[in-house]
Amino acid sequence: MTTVGAFDAKTHLNALLKRVAKGETIQITLRGVPIAMLVPAEDGDKGNLRNLVREIREMRKGATLGKITVKELIHASPVVATRVRGAR
Repeated sequence: MTTVGAFDAKTHLNALLKRVAKGETIQITLRGVPIAMLVPAEDGDKGNLRNLVREIREMRKGATLGKITVKELIHASPVVATRVRGAR
């Protein structure tokens, strides 16, 4: 892993991005302290993301907390929310 100071990173950002695009990871420091990392982006598969969102939505249908639904809990007064959590 290459380490570059913040000033040099700003000055040579285009060149650093080209290196990262080829798979290199670059650490950026400020006064010798690591503050950021430039890493290659993942090639996310949007189809898998859509499937994941669909699965989460299906899972939460009918989800309840005892006798109260999640929707009711969101819109409930603080007193009801406290009773659901079991605090008094």
